[in-house]
Amino acid sequence: MNSKFPFYPFLAAITLGLAPFLPEPHIVGKIRWLMGGGVGMGPMDYFDVLLHGAPWLWLFFSLFKWIQGVKKDVP
Repeated sequence: MNSKFPFYPFLAAITLGLAPFLPEPHIVGKIRWLMGGGVGMGPMDYFDVLLHGAPWLWLFFSLFKWIQGVKKDVP
């Protein structure tokens, strides 16, 4: 089993998932907006959540698969 750390999903999540970085990561602002009820959010805002959230989903999936592979490699 390949037990290499999922570098590309990590890199995508850190760069694309958090961009723009200042004054706060974009996905953080969108999640706050959604947690507050999402009042005033349009289709473009939901699409934006999807685009900024996809690298994080990819990272979580890859980490899960990586951890499963590491557990299989340990005697």
